[in-house]
Amino acid sequence: MKKWSTPDQLTRLLADLIRIPSITGSPSEKEFPLLLAQRIRELDYFQASPDLVQTHHLDDGNSVLTALVRSSKATESTVVLLSHFDVVDVEDYGELDGQAFEMTALTEHFRANPGLLPEDAREDLVKGDWVFGRGVMDMKCGLVLHLSLLERASLDEFEGNILLLAVPDEEVNSSGMRAAVSILAHLAQLYGLNYKLFLNSEPMLFQNAQDPNRYIYTGTIGKVLPGFLCFGKETHVGESMAGLNANYMASQITCEIELNTTFCEKVDSEATSPPTNLIQRGLKKEYSVQTPFRAVTLFNLLTMNKTADEVKEPLLTAARQAARRMEEAYAQKAEYALSHGGMAMKDLKIRTLTYDELYDYACRTKGTERVEQLMDRLVADRGTADDRDVAIMLTDELALLCKELTPMIVLFFAPPYYPAVCSSGNPFVEKVVEDLQAFAGAECDVELTTRHYMPGITDLSYTSAADVASLQSLASNMPNWGRGYSIPIEDLKRISAPVLNVGPVGKDAHKWTERLDRAYAFDKLALMLPEAVHAAFRRSFEAAGGASASAI
Repeated sequence: MKKWSTPDQLTRLLADLIRIPSITGSPSEKEFPLLLAQRIRELDYFQASPDLVQTHHLDDGNSVLTALVRSSKATESTVVLLSHFDVVDVEDYGELDGQAFEMTALTEHFRANPGLLPEDAREDLVKGDWVFGRGVMDMKCGLVLHLSLLERASLDEFEGNILLLAVPDEEVNSSGMRAAVSILAHLAQLYGLNYKLFLNSEPMLFQNAQDPNRYIYTGTIGKVLPGFLCFGKETHVGESMAGLNANYMASQITCEIELNTTFCEKVDSEATSPPTNLIQRGLKKEYSVQTPFRAVTLFNLLTMNKTADEVKEPLLTAARQAARRMEEAYAQKAEYALSHGGMAMKDLKIRTLTYDELYDYACRTKGTERVEQLMDRLVADRGTADDRDVAIMLTDELALLCKELTPMIVLFFAPPYYPAVCSSGNPFVEKVVEDLQAFAGAECDVELTTRHYMPGITDLSYTSAADVASLQSLASNMPNWGRGYSIPIEDLKRISAPVLNVGPVGKDAHKWTERLDRAYAFDKLALMLPEAVHAAFRRSFEAAGGASASAI
């Protein structure tokens, strides 16, 4: 008898998983995969083969969970079910934070007090079958549905192997999935697996509040985090025109890039959101009447087809434009200061360069050994600094070493980096999508609309080696690449496979009104996902000429 099959069973399982408060970086995030592994081992298949459920421990104390069901058909063809189990914190729930992980109780509380909810959430509560709670849509519902598929596989319902992969830390650095790349490569070699498809079930994202469509995605959007270190010239505040304030420099770059639609990328009817600032601050550690002479500003920039070089050049252009405007403005203000007996720099010129150009200059003029020792020491002494802070720190110290280049603006990239991945046009994926659309229409009365890119960041970015050249180019301008942050490129090549995201309907991810359309998830999507897996094996065997096995 199946344990994870009916809507009621899936609802109870979801409530159980929600109850584990696996906030990124918390002790519960570390505990979650161990508890889940225990539940999976309760299935008869894993009672007989408990070693096929594994928790792979990572350096940060987290674990990646894998559970493999090997088909009786003796095939290498494998579908990977990808999900993450971490969630964002619950500070936004305010006085309801104690109920954020009690899905049933929180939903009933809202039913008894609908006035607590904003209008759109209240309408969903009244008109539909929605449940509330942290993680219900992002993305423990997807994990629940994958557990249901795993159970089906354990009963030998599929023509190929199923590998469940559940990872931590998707919400911050995707360290779980980046580590999982090498784990997947190892499992493929150990068990003779040929990965045919990575199936994710992140919730679909609507184009607007009135969007009636139900989406499947054949790719996932990419993301870079460009930063600009601004190095001006210090001065006393009483002689402000005798220096160049780095906070002013950073603000001008932010004005140039913030929501600048020329950075948007368009593929057919899909377009990326414009860039927006995530970090902007001066690097002065304490208060004094010396003007800040180093500052930094970082931006979230989404990508589709653009390579790292195609992203880098417009960013440099924007920095140069900001520099020219500052030079022109400074010249006018300096003329005023000088004419009134004040002090001012003459002929201000602001240099613009990339991190790799700064690094090469430092190695040529200061010595590679000295530069490398400096970098190694800074990383060793990072303490609790996160990856963004480390990238900023390394760029800043390198700039301090080369003060003769100032004033300057240095473009660098900070972690995390998410390569864009797209399987549109892949004949295998196109046929799987056609099969799934036909099934959804005939059996579930659902019209599925395809999109090239999932507009939200997902771990599917680390399943394809299509953009390796761009990745390597970007790495040369990421100060902490190979110094605590990296993507295992060679293993990525070994596991590379097409992707598909078929997920539930939800709303308000990362908000206290996060909610899930339970009827769509457990009445309809629970029927569609098995068909997606069947179609993947059916079409992969067709592509292999009808054989039930293929070489890695």
